[in-house]
Amino acid sequence: MHARVGESILQLARETGASSLFVVGTGKNVGKTVTMRAIYEACVRDGVAPGLASIGRDGEAVDAGDALPKPRLRLSPGTVIATARDVLPRSPATEVLELPRLQTAAGSLVVARVRASALYELVGPPTASGIRECVAVLLRHAPYAIVDGAIDRIAALAGGGDAIVVACGASAAATPEEAVDDVRALVARLRVPAYEGGEALEIDGALTPSRASELIRAKESRAIVVRDPTQIALTGKAALHALSRLQLRARRPLRVVAVTVSSLGRDGSFEPRAFARSVAEATGLPTFDVYTAERAA
Repeated sequence: MHARVGESILQLARETGASSLFVVGTGKNVGKTVTMRAIYEACVRDGVAPGLASIGRDGEAVDAGDALPKPRLRLSPGTVIATARDVLPRSPATEVLELPRLQTAAGSLVVARVRASALYELVGPPTASGIRECVAVLLRHAPYAIVDGAIDRIAALAGGGDAIVVACGASAAATPEEAVDDVRALVARLRVPAYEGGEALEIDGALTPSRASELIRAKESRAIVVRDPTQIALTGKAALHALSRLQLRARRPLRVVAVTVSSLGRDGSFEPRAFARSVAEATGLPTFDVYTAERAA
């Protein structure tokens, strides 16, 4: 991704006043790590040494699930990382800053400062509360935190004042239309507006597909209020249907600032400009192609 795209996304995130940014995707291999790396490099060029973390695992040479190559993370001196202690490189040395009482799939979590440029892996806590604690620790040592997210752990977005970038691409859908529907639904769910008063039905816990269907059948006209958009347990066309029929609102809304698209998949590809343009039209958000480094018109 060209420098200007990372810088554009970073500027959009900063305009929200957020001190942390999550990159989440509609599926695997849709450009999350490439997007995070571009934003990270924009920080470094701007003289900011950010903190980095992952919900899952990033930066390894090959994917543990399918043994295919993955984007590597070459980090600059001063960068603060949260990762499993056992995956820290033995050389060059890193400065250990904190040892939170958090576990990852690869062992105990450590927060460390990079002292020499090298390739690093990020392995983060598997729970939403663990990620929130991890971000808080990073922000004690860095002015800004960037987290490579995972959509199946969307609960990690709750409880923070983060900016959010959504990544979508050809690897997670069979057709461009399917990919556009997926990202439209995800963005619409994450961008449920704030509740600003009036007659309302408060939902305690998650808004499940069955509960949403009941409310639609009952032609519920009151505002349906959830704690935050991560409580809406609907995806794809079910989410779009509920959002079109119900007045969904959130006590604590989230801030989605941009979308990135990857038109290259492992089993095929989409026409880049048409795909990016369709995603921009569907989401109403600034949309950037992670390979052509263009912003959709």
